[in-house]
Amino acid sequence: MAVRYPIVPNNITVHLGEPNAAAKDITISFTDYLSNVASSELYPTWPRNSLIANIYCIISFAMNRIYNEWYRSKGYNFDITSSPVYDQKYTENRSTYENINNIVLEIFDNYVVKGSQIQPYFTTYCDGRVKTCSGLSQWGSVEQANLGKTPLQILQYYYGNDISIKYNAPVGDTSEGFPGDTVKIGYAGNPVLAIQRDLKRIRQNYPAIPDITSNLGIYDDETASAVRKFQEIFNLPITGEVDKGTWYKIKYIYNSVKKLGDLYSEGLTKDDVTFLYADELKYGDTGIEVEYIHYFLDALAFLDKDIPRLPTNSIYTNNTETMVKAFQEKYKLPVTGIFTYPDWTVLKNAYRNILESFPKEYQTFVNELYPDYFLTKGMNGEDVRRFQKFLLKICQYDKSIPGVRVNGIFDDLTEKSVYKLQQDYGFDMNGIVGPLLWRKVVELSKRT
Repeated sequence: MAVRYPIVPNNITVHLGEPNAAAKDITISFTDYLSNVASSELYPTWPRNSLIANIYCIISFAMNRIYNEWYRSKGYNFDITSSPVYDQKYTENRSTYENINNIVLEIFDNYVVKGSQIQPYFTTYCDGRVKTCSGLSQWGSVEQANLGKTPLQILQYYYGNDISIKYNAPVGDTSEGFPGDTVKIGYAGNPVLAIQRDLKRIRQNYPAIPDITSNLGIYDDETASAVRKFQEIFNLPITGEVDKGTWYKIKYIYNSVKKLGDLYSEGLTKDDVTFLYADELKYGDTGIEVEYIHYFLDALAFLDKDIPRLPTNSIYTNNTETMVKAFQEKYKLPVTGIFTYPDWTVLKNAYRNILESFPKEYQTFVNELYPDYFLTKGMNGEDVRRFQKFLLKICQYDKSIPGVRVNGIFDDLTEKSVYKLQQDYGFDMNGIVGPLLWRKVVELSKRT
């Protein structure tokens, strides 16, 4: 399983004005941004503990905006504005103070959390003289520091005793949450789990949205129904699929009902950010995800001489690394031998191209190829019909299989037969057809 803890970003994109202002966006290093904001809002002569407490607030505020994609979920292409009315004061090309720069470099990978919440706390604050607020008072923090309080004690004075610091957080590149491809029936993975998680929570506020009972991370008919109702409620095109517009509308409403940009947020717990599928697979990993990669890589290698076709099983071995590196090099991805979600998207697209342009000399095999998405109850179409034809051949010699109607509809009878095959051959019993079960059914259909 993968836990999506916040990452301290290498860079941040700042809109130089209020959100709707016709202003330019600039991308700068996160540490340069922090130094600029701190130098714009704080006095370098303040006590060190006051400066540290305030810089913790600046870090956590900015990370909250990025982690929750606050502005991107509203359709903007930036992380934060330069306006103190909405965010924090950033002044382009201003000079910064050496002691503030040094503090930033010491603590930039630490942020504020509240209780058992995971997300960087929305550390709202004000100057405390011209304007007061429910959060930290910048001038008040000076008084607290002069009383001998530590930075953490200052933060707890304003935000509560359950405030703590997350130290030495991972630093890296952050990317937008949208996976880059419209998510629809048959898709599986963490993006599907994120959609299902968000819609389940949104349903508490909008009970007209149908419930989603599955926790497998597979985009099934229940998920499509919930998405269609969400799209209807929020005046989006009713497709039952999650394109970029629907993705970020779901994200925006989820942020809103959870109050993730609020002092009194419902917050995210570890369970909220724990997903079924690993974000990356590497040497020594085992399981069904590894087997899925092997299936698609093997199909690609069958037709592409640049990718070696090597023996594989359910373990990520040296052979897997060799094939992954060849695939990454071929498709101009970082050649690491470690398989990441962006790799998965490219691999599926490459496999999809195979399905659409299968060489004539191999046409006899084209019907045996997995369609590149999961088949679930309620689906219909030619891919379901292909599967049912293989299943019918098995039923002709294995009378323990409930049966099948070759009608192109994944109906109750088809599902019952899938369950029986999964039971007989050691698959997870979920009634869903993935690449490995597909391959097994094709293999069994050739028996006489």
